[in-house]
Amino acid sequence: MSALRTQKKAMRKGISSVLASLPSTDIQEQSLAITTQVISSPLFQRSRTVSCYLSMPSGEVDTSSLVMEILRTGKTLFVPKIDVTADGRMDFLKVYNEDDLNSLPSGKWGIKEPHYRHQGGQRANVLDSSAEQLDLILLPGVAFDRSFARLGHGKGFYDRFIKTYTSAHGGRVPVLVALALREQILEDGQIPIGEHDWKMDVIVGPDGILRGRSREADSFPQDDKRVAL
Repeated sequence: MSALRTQKKAMRKGISSVLASLPSTDIQEQSLAITTQVISSPLFQRSRTVSCYLSMPSGEVDTSSLVMEILRTGKTLFVPKIDVTADGRMDFLKVYNEDDLNSLPSGKWGIKEPHYRHQGGQRANVLDSSAEQLDLILLPGVAFDRSFARLGHGKGFYDRFIKTYTSAHGGRVPVLVALALREQILEDGQIPIGEHDWKMDVIVGPDGILRGRSREADSFPQDDKRVAL
């Protein structure tokens, strides 16, 4: 195992232990504050097509209210679906409405996932040539730091998907928005990263929004709320 993988594994284990010890009431309180931060931001309000993960039963920001709000505001929603037939592949499939969302079964790790088919037809995939381009990807992670590095769960699903999506859209990358509990936000430079790891553009925590000095920096309005998390 390389030194980088060893470092990441150790950090993942330590932070996961902290997250597992958090009371569910604390996670719900922070998740509600994060949802409020996201939906009130001009960045979200002007977006039309959004990808958001469906959260695990514990240990991360609960997105159940957020994905419902995405649908209620008339935006197009795509959610992750792990392709069990292809190692390391994750698709992003469309959720059509609230009833569709509520009917999704639980898949790997207790996370809700859509089926590839919907009402007798093929469910829309964000990589379809006819699909609207993503404006935002709301990402989970084990931890993020103030240099906007992300520590994932070690499977590489998001890094591979972002690379595939970018290649299919002429190099255009959606804005990458991390959703993070307080305990998941580390100091600058603490997360070790490799050449294939994508950095975030924005980190949304319960106390405010951190914006990176990245390729998307000029697209954010100056009145976006940014506070030290």
